[in-house]
Amino acid sequence: MSDWQKILHESVDTLDKLANRFGHDAIDVEALKPAFDNFQMRITPAALAQIKEVGDPMWNQYVPTVQELDIVDGVIDSLDEDGDSPVPNITHRYPDRALFLVSPVCASYCRFCTRRRKVGDPEKIPLNQYDSAFEYLAAHTEIRDVILSGGDPMMLSDRRLEYIFQRLRAIPHIEIIRIGSRITSHLPERITPEFCEMVKKYHPVYMNTHFNHPSELTPASVAALARLADAGVPLGCQTVLLRGVNDDPQIMKELMQKLLKARVRPYYIYMADQVAGGEHFRTQVEKGLEIVKALRGWTSGLAVPHFVIDAPGGGGKVPLLPEYVEEINEDEVIFRNYEGKRFVYKQPRQPMTVAGCGETLAPAAQSDVVPIQIAKKATPRPRRRRKTGS
Repeated sequence: MSDWQKILHESVDTLDKLANRFGHDAIDVEALKPAFDNFQMRITPAALAQIKEVGDPMWNQYVPTVQELDIVDGVIDSLDEDGDSPVPNITHRYPDRALFLVSPVCASYCRFCTRRRKVGDPEKIPLNQYDSAFEYLAAHTEIRDVILSGGDPMMLSDRRLEYIFQRLRAIPHIEIIRIGSRITSHLPERITPEFCEMVKKYHPVYMNTHFNHPSELTPASVAALARLADAGVPLGCQTVLLRGVNDDPQIMKELMQKLLKARVRPYYIYMADQVAGGEHFRTQVEKGLEIVKALRGWTSGLAVPHFVIDAPGGGGKVPLLPEYVEEINEDEVIFRNYEGKRFVYKQPRQPMTVAGCGETLAPAAQSDVVPIQIAKKATPRPRRRRKTGS
């Protein structure tokens, strides 16, 4: 048994263990049993260490609550992944990429999980039905990008992961392999030097990590991310907007900046999915737009992810942006920048006419619109004559 597997066995995975750690006043075992039975719990030592008090962001992500039983408009398969599943373990929704579920388990189980209907159940994400998945991927030459998910692919052994990499690399049209994993957050010990050496043989291999709060970027997590980056694995992060966890612009800004410092490119902020059992995590969409507005222009563009809704029913990811454009017509585009100042961009005329050097476009009718100035043409430098040899 490897070191990371030994650490995994030290996890809290029953309500009694949880109550013994945090007290029976905080954990009502009998009241929480239906939620536990509906979706199992496991919290690794690393995730437990991040919980500072009852009800804090880490607690909310991992500890069951009776709110999970309150179903209003939640859907079991909110993204209709099963409807886009032609063979077991494959979801093929987008033209040139496919999702490949390779593991039924996670190190820690997030209470907001979109795939809670399957995760933790080896019968619903079977490890013995890879062949039909590989056959499907090989037959569909339009697929150039495969995302390994689950559960968490990094819960598999290096040997099994290498087998999957080998099979995928034997398919000529598959160019990109991606791993979707939260292991760097709550079991960073899994990112071993041996794995990092192995994965180098199968590049390009990307990893999309999952961090929701700045406190998750512990020294151990940052060290694990560094090992991956040093092994040539490009890193992205998919964050979920969660009530009581990160629904605050300053928390999100700190998270995105810390991710960049750890060589992780923020990729997506997701609206929490409309999944049954996770409805209490959902915020208003306006909160996500507020967060994007607090990021764009106020910090590096590298730290600004796409804010998306994964459309219910399988419509795919739809990006949302705050309203910057006020008007577009034949003559001009009027818009606001990140500070709220209004600007006008002149549309090209037909035939195109260019104002003279140093001239300024006529100011717009609105008094608070800042016109864009055409820069002066640079005076060409005289060419130096080359000296000819004698």
